[in-house]
Amino acid sequence: MSSKSSDRAILAPGRNCWRLEHADRVAFLVDGADYFSAVRAAALRARRSIFILGWDIDSRMRLVPEGADDGLPEPLGDFLNALAKRTRALHIYVLNWDFPMLYAPDREVLPRYKLGWRTHRRVHFELDGAHPVGASHHQKVIVVDDALAFVGGLDLTHCRWDTPEHRPDDPRRCHPEGDPCPPFHDLQMAVDGDAAAALGDLARERWQRATAKKIAAGPPAAGAAPWPESLDPDLTDVPVGIVRTVPKYEEYPQVQEIKQLYLDAIAGTRRWLYLENQYFSAASMANALCERLAEQDAPEVVFVSRYSDKSWLEEFTIGVLRARLHKQLCDAAPENRYGSFYAHVPGLGENFLNVHSKVLIMDDELVTIGSANLSNRSMGLDTECNLVIEARDDERIQRAIRRLRHRLLAEHLDTTAERVAELEMETGSILDAIAGLRGKGRTLKVLDPEVSDNVDEWVPDGEIIDPELPVEPEKLVARALPGETSASIMGRVLVLGGLVAFFLALAAAWRWTELGEWLEPGKLRSLGESLKQLPAAPLAVLGGFVVGCLLVVPVTAMIAATVIVFGPWLGLLYSFGGSLLGAAATYGIGRLVGRQTVRRLAGARLDRLSRALGRRGILSVVTVRIIPVAPFSIVNLVAGTTHIGLRDFLLGTLLGMAPGIIAIALFIDRILAAIRNPGAGTIAILGAVIVVIVAGIFVLRRRLRREHAGKGEA
Repeated sequence: MSSKSSDRAILAPGRNCWRLEHADRVAFLVDGADYFSAVRAAALRARRSIFILGWDIDSRMRLVPEGADDGLPEPLGDFLNALAKRTRALHIYVLNWDFPMLYAPDREVLPRYKLGWRTHRRVHFELDGAHPVGASHHQKVIVVDDALAFVGGLDLTHCRWDTPEHRPDDPRRCHPEGDPCPPFHDLQMAVDGDAAAALGDLARERWQRATAKKIAAGPPAAGAAPWPESLDPDLTDVPVGIVRTVPKYEEYPQVQEIKQLYLDAIAGTRRWLYLENQYFSAASMANALCERLAEQDAPEVVFVSRYSDKSWLEEFTIGVLRARLHKQLCDAAPENRYGSFYAHVPGLGENFLNVHSKVLIMDDELVTIGSANLSNRSMGLDTECNLVIEARDDERIQRAIRRLRHRLLAEHLDTTAERVAELEMETGSILDAIAGLRGKGRTLKVLDPEVSDNVDEWVPDGEIIDPELPVEPEKLVARALPGETSASIMGRVLVLGGLVAFFLALAAAWRWTELGEWLEPGKLRSLGESLKQLPAAPLAVLGGFVVGCLLVVPVTAMIAATVIVFGPWLGLLYSFGGSLLGAAATYGIGRLVGRQTVRRLAGARLDRLSRALGRRGILSVVTVRIIPVAPFSIVNLVAGTTHIGLRDFLLGTLLGMAPGIIAIALFIDRILAAIRNPGAGTIAILGAVIVVIVAGIFVLRRRLRREHAGKGEA
């Protein structure tokens, strides 16, 4: 790669951008408060169409928490519904990533119902799963009437709203269910004109891929332009580049425009490169930066991120990759050429300001804002969209880019953009200006992530935990076991895979075939009564649980039948014992059949990773018991293939199932009491039990949501 570009022009359609289109107006929207209010104001002016592409969306979130005062409902879903009812020709298209169950704890329940079935017929909601295995749709794009578009890192979902002040105790920054959210920093770019129309083309193409339905672009909408009157442009009359990442999928080719743009920008940097990003795990970016930093006239590289990852899983995967690449840059950079910082806001306790932005500014000549993280997957595996503006030595555009950079640094350093500009002019260095402005309160602190040798040893390479390209399972296996034959590999895979498939088929049979008739309350009670008459009734019941688990009978049905037959106290005792025995039996099958297979397939490093996860076994098991991601027996089988020990597995099962078993026992006992002795007293007690159960579920959901908040998002 060339150390410097001989031509200042970076953008080249067909190489590092999809299209270069004209915008009459451009605005840089820093943080969610300005962006969300602009979206609401623009949507109110929509006449023909609104496209919303997102990684996540929450119908309950309020675009303007203090109240919009525009006569329409505040929650997003109700607001969109009201817009469709009010404007006869308006169609609203919402395309959300069809996320896996892993993300369910931090997502709104039943989004298709709340934004699709329950809304006006001209509010169209779809979940987009048209991507390779392991990928995600990560673009955050809104297009109004093909005349105004927003692109950046912000989804229309909870815990994204914030102001540039990032106050620790801002009551407006809260989850729809009332929990406070930590501070959040991100950017969006607004464009109009031909650039907005081109983004309308992008949205229609995505919709057609996801739904196989084509939406034609109509004539320009009549009436006022959707650009909000309160939104002052930062630039006018400027070309805007649209850059994408699109993974290869079915007949669609791969697009890596964002990766190429970043590489070209790094190569073309003369003085300084300013980066804000949530992640830093892209090896290609680190290698390119190291090459520039090793030069005699190396540019300054400033990286601003968040303090740490939101979850222990991210910390021990993506966090390890960040620490590795940071060390690589430190080793390559001469003194005072590279600085890594995190935005510190005092008074947050264990929380921190989530720098979620995805910004690159090169020499105040080029700025790109969008959805792409500095991660491998954003370079090739996930769908991404960025906008980019290049000055090409136009002083007017250079000033606007410089103002944005000074504004961002001023926000993080708790000062003014003018003061940043003044000190930068005095020192001739961004890093020296930051050093002169850093204080004890809200400020930028040095980010020096480290990782211990033993953790570094068992965390695999980025191409495994943060792949840039879709990974075919057989290639991953071949990489882990280069000396094995395909036949031996497939044989071990089929043993475990066949067993899981058999258990899943049984679970489906109980739910959707005539076998389900055996789960009718009357038949279960008759079976229980028969067991009750046996001399060794307790052993028979416990054995029945084991057999039921082996046959993948729903455990809740077995618990309910046991409580009905034996009463609340004995039923509770038998249910606990039977559930634990059944869990142990199916766990044992997984251990017996699957452990060696996993060990052979995964190799030494992933085997050690499994051991590390096993050290958190109790927490892992409690979570999947409270939020079941698969039938009871399937969870047991899979747990047996990991390094979660039997003791931790059984203790986690006991703790995780206790609330559900107790709730079932109490509920059934009070229902039977109300039936046998109907009266005000029994009905009141039943009502109290229901209230306690519902409150308990609510508390558990809140606790789990806090644990999972922000997991894996970008």
